[in-house]
Amino acid sequence: MNYARLLIGTALGFVVTAVLFVIMPTLIEMADKSLDESKIQRIADITMPEVEIDVNLAEVKPPKPADPEEPPPEMDQPDVSDVDISPDAVNMTPTASLEIDIGSGFGGADGEYLPIFKVAPMYPRRANSRGITGYCIVEYTVTTTGATKDVVPVDCEPAGYFERTSVKAALKFKYKPRVLDGEPIEVPGVQNRFIYELDQ
Repeated sequence: MNYARLLIGTALGFVVTAVLFVIMPTLIEMADKSLDESKIQRIADITMPEVEIDVNLAEVKPPKPADPEEPPPEMDQPDVSDVDISPDAVNMTPTASLEIDIGSGFGGADGEYLPIFKVAPMYPRRANSRGITGYCIVEYTVTTTGATKDVVPVDCEPAGYFERTSVKAALKFKYKPRVLDGEPIEVPGVQNRFIYELDQ
């Protein structure tokens, strides 16, 4: 029984295969021939030109720049006048010099405060670029160690230009402190005037 089914299946397979071989040429003949009539576009051949590559293995150093014939001219610097400690420019208490008054109860080591180190302020860039000159008076306290504290601008012309740099400079001042009965004491209300001028 199984052999009969196998023989029948094999026979049907041959028949179907034969029918397909007969039908396929007929289908090809019946196909639309217009699809093959379109023009075939050929892509142009791309050829690269022969280029000779020159390989230079020798190290090439750039030429040394020529030395300048003369140095460049110096730029003009704004003239920031140093701190003027003359009596007209520095407004301090009337007794700015060392005093030894034995009759008033001062010992040999007693005395008034004296400036030891003062720095000139930086000229403000905004004032320099606009050609503005002026002055600024600051007031501060000389401490028992000779430093300055509580620096505030009290009179500056023109306003809004020289206050900040004047305060920063005054904070760097150093003094010999005032000594009373052999003990250093603070001196409030000390003033200093900064003058800002430019070269004409």
